[in-house]
Amino acid sequence: MSGFRPGLLPTLLVLAMLPVLVWLGFWQLERGEQKRELLERQEARQQAAPLAPHEIERLNDPAFARVHLQGRFDAEHSFLLDSRTRDGQVGVELLQPFHDELSGRWVMVNRGWIPWPDRRVPPAFDTPTQPLKLAAWVYVPPGKPFVFSHRTAEGWPRLINHVDIEAMWQQAGREGLIHELRLEPGPSAYRADWAITSMSPSQHLGYAVQWFALAAALLALFIYFGVHQARGKRSEHDESNPLQR
Repeated sequence: MSGFRPGLLPTLLVLAMLPVLVWLGFWQLERGEQKRELLERQEARQQAAPLAPHEIERLNDPAFARVHLQGRFDAEHSFLLDSRTRDGQVGVELLQPFHDELSGRWVMVNRGWIPWPDRRVPPAFDTPTQPLKLAAWVYVPPGKPFVFSHRTAEGWPRLINHVDIEAMWQQAGREGLIHELRLEPGPSAYRADWAITSMSPSQHLGYAVQWFALAAALLALFIYFGVHQARGKRSEHDESNPLQR
């Protein structure tokens, strides 16, 4: 008799689950490599000399490029990006138009996170009125955000649930750079500890190891179950055959 008899149902389960577990492991490895390349590109861009807004427009991929600005904020048109959290606290991110006097361009600057613990009271922030010199960098989202509904409140400051730079320029009645600029920490910034990635490459590696371990455990259990079943069948066969006693 065969020394391996796992049965039909366990075989079908393993055939269905094992490729999925292995694929998930390799997918996590791929995601980790993508995050590593992203962080390397961000580091290289941060070490480069800052650019002017009109130079950003010429780049095919402006993500993480540093930008030097000199001008004034538009205090009349402020956008509050809702449902942003830091350390378990709910708040908003403050985005305001900024007129760069050297290039003549309008840019949309994210000044950082502001706590908003009581929604009955508007979040507190102020806008500098004097000319400023700012350092920022270009944020390019990894993909189009998934939004259940496009919710925009009326009046100013205006509460929004996602960043659509072109729509924001239309609402502000201006034309400007189509990229969001995030302020580096400084006097004009609120909380500007921007997360480059939601998961580090090492975290992706850890998840990959877990998926591969689950695949190995499933295969080991399948082999053990098949051998155990075969031994049980052989024992029953020997007991039912008096010629082998």
